[in-house]
Amino acid sequence: MRTIPKDKNIDSSLTLLRDGYEFIQKKRQKLWSDIFRTRLMLKETICMSGKEAAEVFYDTEKFQRKDAAPKRVQKTLFGQKGVQTLDNSAHRQRKEMFMSLMKPDSLRRFLEIQKSYWKKYISKWEKEEQIILFNEVQALLCRAVCSWSGVPLREEEVQQRAKDLGAMVDAFGAIGPRHWRGKQARKRAEKWIGNLIKEIRNGKIHVEKGTAAHSIAFHRELDGKLLDTQVAAVELINVLRPTVAIATYITFTALALHQYPQYKKEIQTGKENLTEMLVQEVRRFYPFTP
Repeated sequence: MRTIPKDKNIDSSLTLLRDGYEFIQKKRQKLWSDIFRTRLMLKETICMSGKEAAEVFYDTEKFQRKDAAPKRVQKTLFGQKGVQTLDNSAHRQRKEMFMSLMKPDSLRRFLEIQKSYWKKYISKWEKEEQIILFNEVQALLCRAVCSWSGVPLREEEVQQRAKDLGAMVDAFGAIGPRHWRGKQARKRAEKWIGNLIKEIRNGKIHVEKGTAAHSIAFHRELDGKLLDTQVAAVELINVLRPTVAIATYITFTALALHQYPQYKKEIQTGKENLTEMLVQEVRRFYPFTP
């Protein structure tokens, strides 16, 4: 079974990423400084490194989320008026809604659901002569996260929903057709999830209490009002979309093991922390955003 075709775009993206990283590291060493001013793609840029520099970006006194993300990114990747655009108490209160979904029992259930789907898909893949791993994993993760979130998903719509959630990520920073596809995908997804929110609220669809669909549908803002339907759709998509986006990392992990086969056997032996190390190295080495 062949899963990883040769892709010149991947090679060129990796080369650009590595060259940029090496340039910054050499400049840092030359100046003997963790902070310096330079130009990247002709734009004046400040580069900072180290633990203290990273902490700066978590200081809410120095940064605000409102208006930080360009509208074109909100219309594809994030959605408008979602948690990523809020500040202060409004942000904290909305964030608590998401964190309520992250309880250990809930996360264990999600892992069990994913494991079940992985077994089904692997069994199917073993019978195929060739698959496109990225597309397959997008569909797998879409099924799993919808099941966990309480979002009904008919068999005939799996591919389209997974494709739309992926297109929002693919449109990040893009112009032209890719941006347009991401924008259209978001419109379809928000209409789908918006209708679901309405049906949950009016009792036409019953979802389990504690699921993302239920929690978001009945979440109340600081003023005591339910979320606007469109905003609730954005927030539920904020659970679905990032999960499907992990298909990118999974595919790059497969590519890494394809390019460095010596690590396959070591991982299979269960060597301590090796899987964690592989995951972190894939995150460091391969570009996540298009």
